[in-house]
Amino acid sequence: MSPGDQTHEVDHAISDRATHLTPPGPSCRGARRGRDRDLGRKRLAQDQKNAVERGAWIVFFDESGLSLTPTVRRSWAPIGQTPVLEHRFNWKRASMAAALCYPPNPDDRRTPEVAFHVQYDSYNTETLIEVLDELRTFLAPQPVTLIWDGLPAHRSKAMTAFLATQADWLTVERLPAYAPDLNPVEALWSSVKGVELANLCPGTIDEAITCAQHGIDRVRATEHLPYSFLQHTGLSL
Repeated sequence: MSPGDQTHEVDHAISDRATHLTPPGPSCRGARRGRDRDLGRKRLAQDQKNAVERGAWIVFFDESGLSLTPTVRRSWAPIGQTPVLEHRFNWKRASMAAALCYPPNPDDRRTPEVAFHVQYDSYNTETLIEVLDELRTFLAPQPVTLIWDGLPAHRSKAMTAFLATQADWLTVERLPAYAPDLNPVEALWSSVKGVELANLCPGTIDEAITCAQHGIDRVRATEHLPYSFLQHTGLSL
């Protein structure tokens, strides 16, 4: 493109995919979410106090999917030339799990840590237990207060039994059902999908995984980002 070309910000056209907007739910659902966020912030403040007393890391955890279908984002293009994203339409998928790990005390000299795990297909109780074992090694020997949502694999009988054997290092708290925006890992996913994975049409799922790893490495190398993700939730340490 020559310097004289005119460009403007446009949406991409994409083959084999249509995007549908979901209308907002009833007002009572919005009120429920607001109440849960308020209660969640109060409960997380108590979790932080308990973590400080234990000298424990505060760890927010979440999973997300990864596929060959591109994450469509607005970009720049010459006027009248709508970009077209062409991708391999198939169902190959991978799953990512990330943990944003914060020292419980703002005066702590330790910096936030980002733990990352990726695998083919979906997570289940068995594979999540393996991820938690890796998290223990990642943060050893410090104790951990883990905060995650109510995914069925998080509250299965097998997971409950496993967590009962980990009390020497792990305390688990659950996020409110209608307040996923209290989890800063959501902002982490948004960052990676908005930069490294934006409009990416990978040829293989391994290529998509590599790009996601580059995004995690970028966040790890930018110390203020984990705190900005936390600030985005309205929470603070």
